[in-house]
Amino acid sequence: MPGPAAKSLVLTDHERSVLSGWVRRPTAPARLVQRASIVLAYADESSVAGVARRLGVSAPTVTKWRDRFLAQRLDGLDDAPRPGQPRKLTDEQVETLISRTLEGVPPSGDTHWSTRSMAADQGLNQTQVSRIWRAFGLKPHTVDSWKLSKDPAFVDKVRDLVGLYMSPPENALVLAVDEKSQVQALDRTAPILPMMPSTPARATHDYVRHGTTTVFAAMDILSGAVIARNYRRHRSSEFLRFLTEVDAVTPKDLELHLVLDNYATHKTPAVKAWLLKHPRVVLHFTPTSASWLNLVERWFAELTRRKLQRSTHRSVIELERDIVAWTQNWNTNPKPFVWTKTADQILETLAGYCQRINESRH
Repeated sequence: MPGPAAKSLVLTDHERSVLSGWVRRPTAPARLVQRASIVLAYADESSVAGVARRLGVSAPTVTKWRDRFLAQRLDGLDDAPRPGQPRKLTDEQVETLISRTLEGVPPSGDTHWSTRSMAADQGLNQTQVSRIWRAFGLKPHTVDSWKLSKDPAFVDKVRDLVGLYMSPPENALVLAVDEKSQVQALDRTAPILPMMPSTPARATHDYVRHGTTTVFAAMDILSGAVIARNYRRHRSSEFLRFLTEVDAVTPKDLELHLVLDNYATHKTPAVKAWLLKHPRVVLHFTPTSASWLNLVERWFAELTRRKLQRSTHRSVIELERDIVAWTQNWNTNPKPFVWTKTADQILETLAGYCQRINESRH
């Protein structure tokens, strides 16, 4: 079978420059790069089969974009309008709907808009409102919680902790320390039904509680390894026992920098007396109402999500045994949590929150 008929294609200097720019641009869409490459290659050799072999495309693809370029030049390489109904909503309608969502209040007295109430308010249908909200990332039904620390030393503490995370001191070990209290030994009132195709695993919402324990943990911020102990109570004496164990299992030639929250058991006279006898231990406290700055919270989240949330235990001993086994398994291949935001970035974000608060008050 004869190949496609050859056609003469001559590029101007401007066209060649534009096409070459599209091919070299790393952010250009792949389809545009391919079309520009086809036109450039065909202009050099005027052979459909040769261009197809060189670029790894089919001959009909080469002829299609050659002919489109010959008919419309550079504009012909853009995607043609697809068939279908024309757009029904104008930019003004979309802008009005978004402004109404962000600034308006539902006339029905509801606390937030729904797709139906907004559709009725704007004279649209629910599907249109839903699509626009998804396109602009608007979720009126969702509310995230946050709390602004009122600690007078907030800025200094943020810089201190973030400095420890991002640039740990030499000849020192930085441990993020915290406790997870009231960890419950729960037994479901019925066995968990296993997952099946199209059906997730199912558990009863009610349970029987067989007691609680407290998990004390100290995480090495560089390696991710964790020292964890279980105690039945959550007092200053248990915290001192944990500090003593941490001091015993860590290298004696290293300083210990411990990141802690402002819980009362961390600041008792007994703890202060213990620190005087162990000068290598230095405490760094998170700001008030800012426990999110303690990196070990991420480890507790993993423990909860991967072990505690779905497990069942018929005694506290069984619960503590499982926590110890899970921690040992974690330490066989620990994964550190890397702190990425600088202190300046954190403070800049919080400054933006404060500005929005002041604006909303006025």
